[in-house]
Amino acid sequence: MTSLIIIITSIIAAMLTFYVNHNLKQGPVRSSALLSLLVALFFYFFPNLVNADLAKNIPVAFIGGSFIGMVSRKIVDSYIKLVISGLVFAIIYLNTSSFFNGYGGALGASAGISLLSVLSLPFFTPKKHHLTNGMLQLRKIIFRKNRD
Repeated sequence: MTSLIIIITSIIAAMLTFYVNHNLKQGPVRSSALLSLLVALFFYFFPNLVNADLAKNIPVAFIGGSFIGMVSRKIVDSYIKLVISGLVFAIIYLNTSSFFNGYGGALGASAGISLLSVLSLPFFTPKKHHLTNGMLQLRKIIFRKNRD
């Protein structure tokens, strides 16, 4: 049950941060920081609402999931990719959190790995109705910016 809550937390964090970033026009850093602060303060002031393990892990998983939501709309264009990225992040977090003890940047690295792994998956594009590879799309965006 604890793992399921961590997975749902990571997915919600990615989607909420992406929504606040793009739809409410708050920017990626402000969106991630504001939402993470709210969740952390909630569990700081009300730690007894859930067991101690969840009270410790939910804010951390939320912060890591919010790093995924900081992605640009040019890179990730659908909430489905965010959901899958949040799921991959939660799986990485649940299986390697003890491995990263004492190392800084573990949440960001895990979020980056999960996002890049989802971008490498082939997806059907709704506009052109053909299969595309996310990494090829990312490469096009990077090289297009360098030409402009």
